[in-house]
Amino acid sequence: MGSRLVVGISGASGAIYGVRCLELLRELGVETHLVISKSGVLTIEQELGVSAASVRKLADHVHAPGNIGAACASGSFQTLGMIVAPCSMRSLAEIATGVTSSLLTRSAEVVLKERRRLVLLTRETPLTNTHIKNMLAVSEMGGIVMPPVPAFYTHPKSIEELVDHMVSRALDLFELDAGKAKRWTGLNMAERPISTII
Repeated sequence: MGSRLVVGISGASGAIYGVRCLELLRELGVETHLVISKSGVLTIEQELGVSAASVRKLADHVHAPGNIGAACASGSFQTLGMIVAPCSMRSLAEIATGVTSSLLTRSAEVVLKERRRLVLLTRETPLTNTHIKNMLAVSEMGGIVMPPVPAFYTHPKSIEELVDHMVSRALDLFELDAGKAKRWTGLNMAERPISTII
């Protein structure tokens, strides 16, 4: 089996993360299986000004959110895992409790039960106690909760650079190097006298 990844785009703000993820996975030659929630469609159109149909064209395979008979709903369908970018608090709650109502959250549950890699780019702030408890529950089950927090040590010049770095770091977790992350190599001591650091 070649590399294969399930990509979920839920209705949280940050649809650009899911779209960029699909673009980078295509460049890497990774087979993608896409599930966009109903709310995700609205968010794509509102935030990016493009149609959900154009986003679907970036994936190798597209599955309707209500199609629980899709391949990615079964543990026998082998994948590297799943990334949900962005992941809404509702999707997080369904995954944390195992009470899934769509193919997106069912696919995530399958990844957890098969002990594969699940990465959730959770988007919400501030967080309630319930949000935090659900994040802990997913983490205890082996999932990775990865809020898309920007890294400023990279000195980003654009939103695109921020997004590329975040998505690349998420793909790192699947041992996929998109070549877009600016890696930390330590402080540049030539630019900062040691007396200012210690």
